[in-house]
Amino acid sequence: MKKTFALTHPKKAAARVVETIKHDVKKYIRRERNKTLPAGTDFWDFDCKFGHTEQEAKVIHVKEINKCIDEAEKLELPSLYLEILAKPATRAPRAPRPDFDFDEE
Repeated sequence: MKKTFALTHPKKAAARVVETIKHDVKKYIRRERNKTLPAGTDFWDFDCKFGHTEQEAKVIHVKEINKCIDEAEKLELPSLYLEILAKPATRAPRAPRPDFDFDEE
């Protein structure tokens, strides 16, 4: 999804427009996560960019999307740019846990 969202609407309050944007983003992420994974991958990862315009977009984490949208609303921007691209990924193996000996006291 590469999209510029308008934060203003002649008949809707800004808060309702922001709720609609958040809902669309959540729906897109849910739809992408429900797609079948290619062999050898564990989960869907997302490359995200957010900015006031496409040229100003900076890389963000998926969990920061709502916070960035809220900031754009507080700044009363006329529009915002959001890019979310899904990619298959594999989890890194966990580091071995140090052995604890609970019997010693």
